[in-house]
Amino acid sequence: MKGISYLTDDKNNKTAVVIDLKSLEKNEEEIHDFIDVLIAESRKDDELIDWEVAKKKLRKKGKL
Repeated sequence: MKGISYLTDDKNNKTAVVIDLKSLEKNEEEIHDFIDVLIAESRKDDELIDWEVAKKKLRKKGKL
């Protein structure tokens, strides 16, 4: 993706991402998609809870 670069270690494993801020305006939707993927990946091992349980918790907190 244009405007995205990766830093790698000595074994060529990706260790960091560099986002060219000048390219943000041109590729804003792609950048947001990329960030969404990163968030999803970081949450893939989170505990899953039943939707009904989640709704009850949200109602109890006044958020639903």
